[in-house]
Amino acid sequence: MDGDRVQAKHLADTLLDDGRAQLDAFVEDYRRTIEATLDGLSEEQARRRLVPSATTLLGLLKHVTWMQRVWFEECVGGRSRRELGLVQSPDASFKLAAGDTIASVRAAFRETCATARAAVADLPLDAVVTGHRGGPRTLHWVYLQVLRELAHHCGHADILREQILAD
Repeated sequence: MDGDRVQAKHLADTLLDDGRAQLDAFVEDYRRTIEATLDGLSEEQARRRLVPSATTLLGLLKHVTWMQRVWFEECVGGRSRRELGLVQSPDASFKLAAGDTIASVRAAFRETCATARAAVADLPLDAVVTGHRGGPRTLHWVYLQVLRELAHHCGHADILREQILAD
C-alpha cells in the first residue's frame, strides 16, 4: 500500500510540470507496475501459461525489456538489433529460456530501464532520432509508443496475476 501512495504522489507531483517530467513520471509508474506483478510469485507461477499464446507474467517482463531496448537502444541509440543481440520479432521476445528466472529477468529489466534513462537524459522531446528501421521520428513519439506498450502490457499482466492468485 505504501508503494501505491508513493507512486500516486509522484504522479500527482507532476500535474503542473512540463511535458517531459510528466512523460517520465508515467513511464516510471508503468515500469514499477509491470515489475511488481511478479512480487510474491513462485518461479512456476511466473511461467504459468493461461492463454494459448506464449504470454506469461515472466514473458511479459522479458518482452517489455526487449521493447524498451528496441525503442531506446535501437531507435534512440542507433544500434541494430543484431548488434544488441536482440531477437528480431516481438513474438520471439516473449519466449523464456530454461535459465530465465524472476531474478534474472528482473535484473535485465532494471538494467534496460537504467540504459533507457541514460539514452534520453540529454535529449529534448523534439529531437529527431533515426535508429529505428521504420524511419526517423521524434523522441516525443518514442515516449508515447513506450507508454502505449507499457500500459497495454500492464493490463495483460494484471489479468494474468489475478488468474494466478485465484488458483
